[in-house]
Amino acid sequence: MTEYAVKVDHVSKIYQLKNKDGSHATKQFYALQDLSFQINQGDVVGILGTNGSGKSTLSLILAGISDIDEGSLDIRGEQALIAINTGLNPQLTGEENIKVKGALLGLKKKEIEQITQSVIDFAELGDFLYQPVKKYSSGMKSRLGFSISLALDPDIFIVDEALSVGDKGFAKKCMDHMMKLRDDQNKTIFFVSHSMSQVRKFCQTGLWIEGGKLQRIGPIQEVCDEYEAYVNELNALDAKEKKKVLKKKFDQRLIPIQKKGFWARLTGGIK
Repeated sequence: MTEYAVKVDHVSKIYQLKNKDGSHATKQFYALQDLSFQINQGDVVGILGTNGSGKSTLSLILAGISDIDEGSLDIRGEQALIAINTGLNPQLTGEENIKVKGALLGLKKKEIEQITQSVIDFAELGDFLYQPVKKYSSGMKSRLGFSISLALDPDIFIVDEALSVGDKGFAKKCMDHMMKLRDDQNKTIFFVSHSMSQVRKFCQTGLWIEGGKLQRIGPIQEVCDEYEAYVNELNALDAKEKKKVLKKKFDQRLIPIQKKGFWARLTGGIK
């Protein structure tokens, strides 16, 4: 029997909406609302959804960077988020970032030296490795972050648009390596990308989120077909109608102010 790697049970994530005048927020909305799904070890999951649907929020939660507000989450294994800028200190050099990351994970000096060499070999940053990350291009940051995560060898990879910047040659190198992780090492991978061809080729399971809610989970080709049909239908609307549809979806995510007990719990009693 295959063990699960991630079990999400009625999970919600709530954000506060800032008032335009800077005063205390009086509205909140569901970034994610009542999500439930289970992913087995070794599965490769393509996370689909239009902009603002909650994909990156889910990535942060799966990586253990962001807490949930409702429900329960069970993750079995070490996880790493691969996204531009995530976990990188812009004031430190690339090499220093590697060593700090290793130290925070409790690695010994020899182990840190090993992962540093692994990053040097994979990232191909040359002398830029010894320059502050704040001087890097977005593509270079992606190279460094991706290479560090690969070197740390987690059980669960969460890749959030990390291959959308930089040169195509390095993106292919990363995809080839992830193919090996999928086929040879049985790693669990969550993959967020706007490239449907990449998602269809690489992933096995599709997880479609829209308006913060789970719309569909199933075989990747079937979910991609349904998602693309939805996007095509949405894009076929004129600008005014499209704006109306999107506003309605967002309004459905708002939490009514009259939920005073709920509001008080989240804000520590401030009203």
